Amino acid sequence: MDFILALEILGTFAFAVSGAFAAMERKLDPFGVIIISFVTAIGGGTIRDILIGDLPVSWLMNSTGISVIIVSALASLLFTPTLRKLSNLLLIFDAAGLGLFTLIGIEKGITHNFSPGICIALGTITGSFGGVLRDVLLTNVPMIFQKEIYASACILGGSVYFLMIYLSVDIAITQVVVIVLIVTIRLLAVRLKWSLPNSYRK
Repeated sequence: MDFILALEILGTFAFAVSGAFAAMERKLDPFGVIIISFVTAIGGGTIRDILIGDLPVSWLMNSTGISVIIVSALASLLFTPTLRKLSNLLLIFDAAGLGLFTLIGIEKGITHNFSPGICIALGTITGSFGGVLRDVLLTNVPMIFQKEIYASACILGGSVYFLMIYLSVDIAITQVVVIVLIVTIRLLAVRLKWSLPNSYRK
């Protein structure tokens, strides 16, 4: 449980920073930056908890998560000139949050005794839908609905998770492998321009 808590803090930080960067790119004021950070960091988990009836939603019971989001947003605002020089930082934080939150969603599904397919879906929702809400609020087409590999990385990572569990691989090793796999797939997909088949667009 300590490991999962650490993952949740790291995932919250990663998504809050990515949300803050996205908000600053659209020139929102500081209040808007903080709100978008909140939505990005807690949106997927909130939708997940509502779907499975786990109420109150997790962030209402976790003051640490709220503090992490506020600190992340403020740090992004204060160090904007430095951070803007790091062109790939937003992508890295977003990929890290994707991997971390996907694992959290899968683990939560397991604690509720859901089937592997449902757990993978919950992991995908947790990892992806904060970004969907962020993009909608910023009037962008959500990233997972475009050609880039995003939700697919969550699904593949979740499938590998249950395969490794089936093969009796140590749970800690499984968790690390799944996070690294999702982050790697996401980063490589952007760098190498991987995408799902889209011949219908032509």
